[in-house]
Amino acid sequence: MESKTLTVTEEKDVQNQNVLIDYDVYIMKPAEKLLYILLAAAVLFTIGFIFYQNIILSLLLTLFALFYPKIKTREIIKKRKKLLNLQFKDMLYALSSSLTAGKSPESAFSDVLKDLKVLYPTTDVYIIKEVEYIIRKLNMNETVEAALDDLAKRTKIEDIQNFVEVFKTCKRTGGNLVAVTRNSSDVISEKIEIIEDINTTIAAKKFEHKILSVMPIFMIVVLSLTTEDYMEPLFSTILGRIVMTVAIIIMAAGYFISQKIMDIKV
Repeated sequence: MESKTLTVTEEKDVQNQNVLIDYDVYIMKPAEKLLYILLAAAVLFTIGFIFYQNIILSLLLTLFALFYPKIKTREIIKKRKKLLNLQFKDMLYALSSSLTAGKSPESAFSDVLKDLKVLYPTTDVYIIKEVEYIIRKLNMNETVEAALDDLAKRTKIEDIQNFVEVFKTCKRTGGNLVAVTRNSSDVISEKIEIIEDINTTIAAKKFEHKILSVMPIFMIVVLSLTTEDYMEPLFSTILGRIVMTVAIIIMAAGYFISQKIMDIKV
């Protein structure tokens, strides 16, 4: 399981400008974007040179590195949402305890903030920032429903959105907020446990996937070093380079398809 205490360092500049995080959007800084492009270009150039034995063709292959920041951005957004969902579960536990003690939802968030600061070693954490913002809105006489609704809209996380909708309904109809909060926390915990069980089950398959992904490259290197005459037509003829291009495409397709297969959603 990934650490629940991952900080929001990449969001510091935004937070300092009092602009709230839209968890569905991540804009890379120019230096960060350049770094990812260079890393991807280095990997693609190495693969290209192994398959083509030609610097020009390898450099052409590195152009695809320009697409990597978009892929990395999606990964960052996904990881950020996963961490926030995990932290939100802890917030619900603390909120449930305060509500059980007889406090109103509005006053309970102050205790929630104290509990979260004990739980996490640093305050530079997504959920702590969000609870602090909720408390500020409550101090400005906004309703707790509006504050939570804003969080749900910005996170676009299903568990948070479902909780907020049920919470608002209970507030309007006088439902049992304690039971709703506790049940929501239990549901999120069960989903997290199921995901971890799935990840444990397919861990061996993920390792096999990594081995199979690099195996064709390793084989090309070995064959190029041990049977130069046998491999030479693949590097010097048009047909050979077409074959190598098709091989790279199949490898890339296989990698992304297997990633999709192993990305099991609960």
